[in-house]
Amino acid sequence: MRKSLTVKELLDHKGETLSLELLTDSRGLGRMVAEPEISSPGLALAGYRERMPVGRLQVFGETEMTYLANLGEERASEVLDALMSVEIPAVFITKAQSVPQSFLEIATRRGVPVLRSKLRTAEFYRRIKPYLEEFFAPTTTMHASLADVCGIGLLFVGRSGIGKSECVLDLVERGHRLVADDVVIITQRGNDVLIGRGHELQRHHMEIRGIGIIDVRALFGIRAIRQQKRIEVVVQLEDWNNPTYFDRTGLVSEEVKVLGVTLPKVVIPLNPGKNITVMCEVVAMNHLLKVAGVDAARAFDRRLMDAMRPGREYLEEDYE
Repeated sequence: MRKSLTVKELLDHKGETLSLELLTDSRGLGRMVAEPEISSPGLALAGYRERMPVGRLQVFGETEMTYLANLGEERASEVLDALMSVEIPAVFITKAQSVPQSFLEIATRRGVPVLRSKLRTAEFYRRIKPYLEEFFAPTTTMHASLADVCGIGLLFVGRSGIGKSECVLDLVERGHRLVADDVVIITQRGNDVLIGRGHELQRHHMEIRGIGIIDVRALFGIRAIRQQKRIEVVVQLEDWNNPTYFDRTGLVSEEVKVLGVTLPKVVIPLNPGKNITVMCEVVAMNHLLKVAGVDAARAFDRRLMDAMRPGREYLEEDYE
């Protein structure tokens, strides 16, 4: 479902951070912001509006306001009226510049709210763009648990009751950190980064069957939790099933896609007596080695192939 953001919500959320002041009346605050991009009108002020994006927030810096002043009041009014006839959610004026009354009258007539900021234009962009990008970022929710293990974000998935929460609790007891339990909200950042966090109401709580709801921060301290973490490896917990094939060499790399981003997946079969916590620590450390360019399974495979090469060459030359 596509997210929606009104100008009023933007003003409520970031009004103080962006030092915003509403210069027009409140009638246009219900306008919808349709995308995370924000830009200056540029060539649209010179009359070229064929490529002007519809539904995008517009910023008037010192350059734009000076250009309008040099056009003269009559010509500037014509340009602004044509510009604001395009669907614009809102106009921002930076550097606390004075705004001509004709500018505000045209904006009011067109229903476009005008907000003024004390920030310099570059600083205004720096503060608003991350907020818009995060708000409109693709998001999904997964029934899983997320932990920070040796600096690697491990996302634990598997059937309900298989032991995801218990595994993460054991990791926390060993000094690692809980990010989210049961419900993980995943947001895409950039092209290939997934950030996981817990629900705002859930935070650092866990549900442990037989015990109930526990507060991890109260039990283990503030160092036992994180608010969010990049997801780097998916750990799938499965019941041990003899007919099922489980990888024993590490040469076959499994992957899974979340929000279109490909993540490595490790499938761990569960049977009585297996130390699943230590195995998860090894998964995290092995991923760190791979990131550093060390793939133990492939290096061992190459050594075996090198050791077997003389025998293979001898057999290839034996024509009897």
